[in-house]
This record gives sequence, structure tokens and C-alpha cells, in this order.
Amino acid sequence: MRRIGVVATAAAIGLALTACSGGGDGGGDGGEGGGDGGTDVEVFTWWAAGSELTGLEALEAVFAEQHPDYTFVNGAVAGGAGSAAKDLLQTRLQAGDPPDTFQAHAGAELTDYIAAGQLEDVSDLYTEFGLTDVFPQDLIDLLTVDGSIYSVPSNIHRSNMVWANPTVLESAGIDPAAVPADIDAWIADLEAVQATGVTPLSVATTWTQVNLLETVLMADLGAEAYIGLWNGETDWAGADVTTALEHFETLMSFTNTDRDGLDWPEATQMVIDGTAAYNVMGDWAVAAFEEQGIERGTGFVDFPVPGSDGQFGFLADSFTLPVGAPNPDGATAWLETVGSLEGQVAFNQAKGSIPARTDADPADFSSYQQSAIESYASDAIVPSLAHGAAAPIAVSNAISDATSKFTTGGSDLATYQEELAAAVG
Repeated sequence: MRRIGVVATAAAIGLALTACSGGGDGGGDGGEGGGDGGTDVEVFTWWAAGSELTGLEALEAVFAEQHPDYTFVNGAVAGGAGSAAKDLLQTRLQAGDPPDTFQAHAGAELTDYIAAGQLEDVSDLYTEFGLTDVFPQDLIDLLTVDGSIYSVPSNIHRSNMVWANPTVLESAGIDPAAVPADIDAWIADLEAVQATGVTPLSVATTWTQVNLLETVLMADLGAEAYIGLWNGETDWAGADVTTALEHFETLMSFTNTDRDGLDWPEATQMVIDGTAAYNVMGDWAVAAFEEQGIERGTGFVDFPVPGSDGQFGFLADSFTLPVGAPNPDGATAWLETVGSLEGQVAFNQAKGSIPARTDADPADFSSYQQSAIESYASDAIVPSLAHGAAAPIAVSNAISDATSKFTTGGSDLATYQEELAAAVG
């Protein structure tokens, strides 16, 4: 059961794709120092601020140590969950102007790039770098499309986490150690916070609202039915989905009115500052607390979205080798660093995620990260919608458009549900 998400997603990817070739071997003959590609290596990401930028800088430092003959060039484009970056990236790829490597979410998000023949097969690098021995087989299964692998993951993140300010909760008469059993019980706590005049639930721009939506679907549907939304076994027009959307609508009514002008760091900061009680965000948020010296258990508490305990909302950041990369040797060197033990430890310590490698020592990580490592080993693994594991980019974009329309008052719940069904169908 715990692996049903990654297996189902991998199967869906395989069925969705037509056979295609990357059009190259992903390497060059210039060797260390860049060969024909020079020394610059443009690394295209959306890690432009906060703990994400800190993690990228940590990875850059390891890259400089491991491959001193190459020069890291930061191609980061700001914008939560990569919406702006993905638009610019697609323009560049279509124009034949790819970066040397780019960040993408592992899973269904890669299908569009693969189908368009825009990514090289990097399977041989897994053998060369020894990654097949240190990445879990279920992760390799997720990354494998028609027998080929097209990216190297730098981490594992969890999307279905609640972050809360215990002082605010206590002021509302809520025990910070008592986790609500389900969404309805959580709504009762949100009402108690609202009565104190504090924002009950902080949220930011559209992608963070989609992140909230996916966690409500997980909580109300359960792992198997949630996965069924993406493989066709769960009816988007069904009554269970309607109930989840009603819960989502209620949760949004407890959020800050300036949400569409914020990104996730600002929404998380509201909890840190005590101007909001709760925030639902992936576990990169833990770094925002820790870098300000706020301790888990006293300064903040965390738990899975009520009702989704036992599910691990899976996503992984990964890096690719684009077809036509100006410096394929430099990009290969970057992929080696991304997959290395040193790179994964440095990156994940800074970013709040957990390594994709199984040989990292849990003792090297924070209390939260150790709990995430334990959960990943035991929970049902379900793919994140907002972060590319559950659906291709076109589907995610259509769901985002429908969600933005709904949360800004442009549609009612029935229309919203119809538009979600149409987006996936």
C-alpha cells in the first residue's frame, strides 16, 4: 500500500508516452574543464529565495569542491513552485536555447519534456555514479520511463504538512500537542482561532492553494482513492470529491485576504510572527523556522494535514540533461554532485528535505527530518499534484487556473468540480 502512489504514477507515465529518442548520448568528449562547452554551467531553477536558495548555495559549494574546473552559473527564476520558471524554460527549449541543466519535479511533470524529445537519457550515469545502489528501487521505478531515466533527484519532500504556532493555539484554548482527527475537527479549531481575531490559516498565491487542495483530497479520500484521481479509478464528479471540495472551500474562508499577493515564505512567516495559527506547506517550510532559531515543539509544531496521517505526499526535485545543452560535460558534472552523498547531505540540511540516498546518516539531520525519514519508510506514498508528481504540466496548469478562478469568486463549487474533472479528463 505504501508504494501504490509511485508505482501507479510510474505506470501512468509509461502508458502516456510514445517512444521517443533524446537525440544524443548526453555527454561530450571534452572531459573535465568543459571541452567544447567551456567552463560555465548554467543551472536553471526556481530557487531564488529563502531556504531554497540556501540549499542551492550549499549544493553549489559542493560542486565547486568536486569539480573546481567548472563555473556554476545561477539561472534561477523567482516564482513559487516554478510557474514563472517553467514558462520561460519552455520558451527557451522551443527556441533551441536550453540551459545546461534544469530543475524539474520527478514524476509526471517530466512527461511533456520526454514526449517532446527535449531530455537526454541519463540511465548510464546511474551506473557510473553508483546511484542504483543507493537510491530506493521504488524511487528508481518512479523515475524510469519506458526503460530510461531522465533526471537525478536531489531530495525527497513531503507536501501534506501543517505548521502551527503553539502560542497562538494556546491563546485560542487549543492544545498544541493534540492533532485534530480529521478536517471537520480541524475546522472546529480554526473557528476557535478566528474568535481570537488572529488569521486561522495562512495561504499564499495559487500554487499554495493547489497544495492545500491536494492535501484535503488526500485527507478525505484516503490514499487509494486519491491516487485514483490520477489513474482514472476515482470519479472527479463523485460525492466524495464534492465533500473534499466543500472542505477546501471552508478552509479557504479562514485564510488571509491578501493571499494572492504573497508567496510561501510570507505565508509561513505569518505563523512565525504569530499573525496566523496554521499554514499548510511542504516540508521545505521547516528551514524557515530553523534559520530563525525557532525550535520544534516549543516555537512551532507540525503534523500531517488532519485525516492524511499515514500518507506521505511525495515530490522530489531533480535535475536533467537537456538535448542540445551547451555544456553537456559540465551538466554531467553537476548531476554527479546532485546525486553524491556530500551534495545530498549539504543540500537537504539547508532545505529541510530528506536525501534520496539511503546511505545518509539520519543523525546528520534535524528532528523534523528524522521524522520525515521514518514516515517515508512506513507511510503510503502518494504523488503531489502541486509539485509535479501526480499530473503532467498541462493538467496541473488547468487545475491551477480552475482553482484561482474559484478562490477569487469567479465560479461556484459545482462549476469548479466540473472544471477539475475536465482538466484531468
